[in-house]
Amino acid sequence: MLGVIFTAGSSLAGPLADQLEAAGAHDVVTVGHLGELADVADAADEPLLLCTDELVAHTAVLRHLATSPAGPTVALVLARSESLADLVREERGRLVQGEANAAFGGALRVGVRDLPALASAARAAVGAGIDALPAPLQRSGVTIFSHRVRLLVAARVRDRESRAAAEAAIAAVDSDEAELRLAVKEKDDFFATYFVSTWSPWLTRWAARLGLTPSGVTAISVAITGGAALLFWLGGRPALVLGAVLLYLGFVLDCVDGQLARYTRHFSAFGGWLDTMADRTKEYVVYAGLAAGAARADLADGWALGIAALTLQTVRHMTDTWYGALHDEAATRSTAASGRLGAMSNRVQADQGSVAYWLKRTVVFPIGERWALIALTVALFNQRIALVAVLVWAVLAAAYTLLLRTLRARGMRVPVLATVDATLYRDDGLPAHLLGRWAVPPLLAAIVGLAGAAAALWMAVAGVTGYAVLACVVVVLVAALGAGAAHDGALDWLVPAALRAVEFLFVIAVGVAYDVPPPVIFALLLALALRHYDVTARLEKRVGGPPLHRLGLGWDGRALVLAAGALAGAATVAFAMLAGYLLAVLIADSLATWTVRGWGREQPDRLVFNSSSRGGRT
Repeated sequence: MLGVIFTAGSSLAGPLADQLEAAGAHDVVTVGHLGELADVADAADEPLLLCTDELVAHTAVLRHLATSPAGPTVALVLARSESLADLVREERGRLVQGEANAAFGGALRVGVRDLPALASAARAAVGAGIDALPAPLQRSGVTIFSHRVRLLVAARVRDRESRAAAEAAIAAVDSDEAELRLAVKEKDDFFATYFVSTWSPWLTRWAARLGLTPSGVTAISVAITGGAALLFWLGGRPALVLGAVLLYLGFVLDCVDGQLARYTRHFSAFGGWLDTMADRTKEYVVYAGLAAGAARADLADGWALGIAALTLQTVRHMTDTWYGALHDEAATRSTAASGRLGAMSNRVQADQGSVAYWLKRTVVFPIGERWALIALTVALFNQRIALVAVLVWAVLAAAYTLLLRTLRARGMRVPVLATVDATLYRDDGLPAHLLGRWAVPPLLAAIVGLAGAAAALWMAVAGVTGYAVLACVVVVLVAALGAGAAHDGALDWLVPAALRAVEFLFVIAVGVAYDVPPPVIFALLLALALRHYDVTARLEKRVGGPPLHRLGLGWDGRALVLAAGALAGAATVAFAMLAGYLLAVLIADSLATWTVRGWGREQPDRLVFNSSSRGGRT
């Protein structure tokens, strides 16, 4: 990384060169006007860390800016102040057009691919200062992510008195303690905030001193959570109580891996992807442990409840993913979430720490609350009660979020799926490619397919013959008719989640109708869920789609494979083989992406959205 100091014509000296080197710049140059900056940007082949000499900041502020995982280009943002006239608007972690609500801090990290845009912006603004750069960069299509100062000190100064005051404030900061506190998410969920983050920083510091990596902590968390699932399967009050304790400790370490990444500034796309995949795997292994334990204890419907929990949570995660992408795209387009619902939501979010704030964050049933509910109910009651409790709260949360998000999305009218390869995120196969030529509205087609899958499941549960269930595959494949249509409707962000529901319900229907053992049904659903999480995690980390994605056959192709296996009298074999095959493809895709140079292709910046994973690796 190359450090650049932009002089503002001030005679005030500062330790910026040393600070930029401490932040990771191997060389530091000084420029006196934007024309010189343009020349530096033209010649650079590495990220550039630009800072005005008016900035007085704690060294850690510049280091955090230089290592921010938010995106390739990140700007330092300060609180709005009358003394800072150069204002910007920040929303959802990025600079956007609109009424100003913050101030540009005079420091900017520019990624390699954005250097040509920086050079053009600098030449267009020759004669102006550094504050003239963000606006033309945004107009050229560069996404500028924001980095706010918290607990540390940073200020723009224009006289000796204000500089002396800022330097005194910096000297008063306990650097290590501040960075340890900064490792904790600023806005987290209720259980994580009050029952984990109050003491997890001690573990974070201890892990850093031991030389553990964030991925190493993730692996330990997986092992501990796997132990909890095993104890839930064994059953008995002592095992259930101990399993609840291990589940809590596994969640604590799930938070610590992200805190350790922020504390040590060790970020990577692989680490974030691994964190997401591990979180989902752990949760569903716990569901499997509870289901198997309920069956072992002769408690009714254990596997049915576990399968329902896995299905509902996967579909909910898909809606979370695309609603987050919708919101970020709306911010980039400066499309406000209009109406009373949007205004009420913004007021609640701004009132951090209030009862309404915590209710809003808790009612959606985030992972911390899910794990806390499981630990409490399984320790006090049994595995079946734990699964019922999870399902009841998850259903209520799904109804609440779906209703409000649908109403808000109609107001925003942002066609987020039109900005990506919809075929990839729909997970279409060859049948959809052929049937999609009809270009039926995608959400309508998905809803009809969902009705067909629901009918198949109802018939299977009611004891209707298997052939009637398989007849529903025709209705299910209606969902493929929307593959070729433009996904530009206000509610088309729901299509990927709807297709996941179509596939999962059809899988369950075929399994029930043809007496496939419930653990085998669960295994196939788990393989499908991990496949879809792999794709969305890559989107979050700006890594291209799985290189072997087409080998997964598509949701429609897999439906036909299961139908063929059932007709051949080998439904259980078809389920087991398909599950093993999908896991093998997932492993091959992962190895290809993370071990073979050049296979991890980057996505456009504007498709990046805030990760909602508990570990918070980013």
